[in-house]
Amino acid sequence: MPPSVLVILPIIVPLTAAAVSVLLRSHRRLQAAWSFGAMVAAFVCSSLLLWTVVSSGAPVVFQLGNWPAPAGISLVGDPLSALMAVMCQLVLVGGFLYALGCRDQCAQYPAFYPLFLMLAAGLTGAMLTGDLFNLFVFAELLVFAGAALTAMSDDKFGTEAAYKYFYISFIASIALLLASGSLYVSYGTLNIADLTRRIAADPSPPLVLPAMALLMIFFMVKGAVMPFHFWQPDFHTAAPTPVHAVLSSVVVKLGIYGFLRMTTLLFVEQAETIRSVLVVVGAVGVWFGGLGAVGTYDAKRMLAYSTLGQLGFILVAIGWGTPLALAAAIVYAFNHSLLKAAMLMLAGSVASRAPVKTAAFAAITGLGKKLPWAGVLFLLGGMGLAGIPPLNGFIGKLLLFNSGVDAQAYPSLAAIGLAGIVTLVYVIRAFQRIWWAPLPEGVKPKPYGDRLIAPALLIALSLALGIWAEPLVNLAQATVAWMNLPELYVRAVLGG
Repeated sequence: MPPSVLVILPIIVPLTAAAVSVLLRSHRRLQAAWSFGAMVAAFVCSSLLLWTVVSSGAPVVFQLGNWPAPAGISLVGDPLSALMAVMCQLVLVGGFLYALGCRDQCAQYPAFYPLFLMLAAGLTGAMLTGDLFNLFVFAELLVFAGAALTAMSDDKFGTEAAYKYFYISFIASIALLLASGSLYVSYGTLNIADLTRRIAADPSPPLVLPAMALLMIFFMVKGAVMPFHFWQPDFHTAAPTPVHAVLSSVVVKLGIYGFLRMTTLLFVEQAETIRSVLVVVGAVGVWFGGLGAVGTYDAKRMLAYSTLGQLGFILVAIGWGTPLALAAAIVYAFNHSLLKAAMLMLAGSVASRAPVKTAAFAAITGLGKKLPWAGVLFLLGGMGLAGIPPLNGFIGKLLLFNSGVDAQAYPSLAAIGLAGIVTLVYVIRAFQRIWWAPLPEGVKPKPYGDRLIAPALLIALSLALGIWAEPLVNLAQATVAWMNLPELYVRAVLGG
């Protein structure tokens, strides 16, 4: 098997498996086992891709139909895209594992696992594609699958949240199409490597800056970045727990991935402008998300607002733009994906024990007394989000603050410096209400609920990466060294 095939397997495996999964709709257990096996196989493929890229020191490029770039469609597995694909599929495997042990009625629907596999294919394809039009195609696949999964939720507000997400994503898609059209009119190509070369040679066409602004809007909506965040709390609160865990932890990373590409590859000449905007919206997002999490009434909604704040830290690091800051952003993003998915699964597990399934604090207060191990995991996850050792969240936050000092970005560093305390406030508040407060009189929790295997594995992995952080930190630094040499990406795709 040629190495170039490795870059298409993480996309084609879940996509093909989704079609087969539809055929297995009458055999529910077989369908679930097949879907989970396919997701694990896709994760193994993406891990092999990352291993190949790192060990060879060269990206893996697949030209569909053997049409050479820029005429053909390119899939590119460089250190950044391969690492992001592994991160996404690792959490998706966790999401599947949680779905197998959850009691949501929607997880029993014949369309649930095929849609989940389509979501996996769309997200992975968006990370690995080498041209803007196929970014649009994969992003749309992601939207359709995510919206459909949310609409079939057990939550009565699922349909409303799905409509809201769909129409707001439609606006983001228009922004991406307009950006693509502007760049195509200016340079006659949508291949990212070709665009990089042409924009660097001639950044003066009048439509370049509007295209850059439209791309920023697209990635801000996808990443639920302040002020384009308003769809996120409702959507993520109403989605089924295994879907919500994936959406709020790795789907929003598409925005982070986009900003890393924009500032280090596509718009290197204009990167300072983009970075200045990211520092401002990131710092505002840190506080808005943190205070929103403190003030909300629902554990899932709290964690959705928390995502706004945590993404703010990553955006500020990308805005600082130094090699150390970019490495911190990657480590922070990886850690957030593991911990946020685990925390949402734990909130879902507690909610599954409530007399009426909901994560509202009024309904789950005191329920944690029946789930002591979930409490231990929740506390560990919260410590990781707040940046307290020994979880990997501490490593990400330490790198972040060191990079702020190294970049001498003292005003923005001071602006986000105290936000870690806010994280502790809402995590401890939630822990006290769920695991410390007495169970209200007359409330009888359900004897069985969602299983804890998936969040336990994700927390354990974060703990391992906190104790032995060197491999991930070294990988992030090597990725940043590659990103800062955009000519290598261009040469790998276009040759020469």
